[in-house]
Amino acid sequence: MTDFMVLENHEEENILLDSNKDYEYKRDELLSKIIELEKKDQVLELQTILRNRETNNSDFVFHADRLMRLVIEEGLNCLSYKEVVVKTPTGRYYKGLDFKKGNCAISLCRSGECMETAMRQCCRSMRIGKILISEKEQKVLYSKFPPDINRRQVLLCYPILGTGETVIKALRLLKEHNVKGKNIVLISIFSTTKALIEIGKEFSHVRIITSDVGNVPFNFTKKYFGTD
Repeated sequence: MTDFMVLENHEEENILLDSNKDYEYKRDELLSKIIELEKKDQVLELQTILRNRETNNSDFVFHADRLMRLVIEEGLNCLSYKEVVVKTPTGRYYKGLDFKKGNCAISLCRSGECMETAMRQCCRSMRIGKILISEKEQKVLYSKFPPDINRRQVLLCYPILGTGETVIKALRLLKEHNVKGKNIVLISIFSTTKALIEIGKEFSHVRIITSDVGNVPFNFTKKYFGTD
């Protein structure tokens, strides 16, 4: 009887180990699809200022906009481009690139609205739609998209990924409007590992860009809008 119980316990331990290995594999696979800004000194300085409780509102907004522009610029690299030829002031021809038509941004209100200024500064012709979701009930209260959003590449803007629940609800709504996951780029500033994994499990084709993965400053939006 004792030998049987020892064998049974070993089997349970092996199953648990296999389960943990499987989880670690899936976790690593999901996180491998995340684009995180390179930890250069400039990025680390901006993150430090935004996490510092002594930073006043004016400085916070200024440096938050700088960091958001860096993340958005990285997001623009994920969009489709086409080759073009332009004539320079000296009369020579230059072969370069231009955005393909059919891009838009969606700000997930209210937090996502703080990224609209940076979005306009990076790409002022970008059309911006909106989604408003009740955090408690996780219910869509309002949405406004370009009528042909199913044919567009979408930059979904939400600065703080805590649990990922609100973003998942927004992604489901975009899916209902026939937007393909491969055409969506989620742009955030700070993200938790949990949120990235939860989003990745349901929307594996969505590309996610963030400046940092770890603990997130949940007061970010209130601090940005001066309501903290």
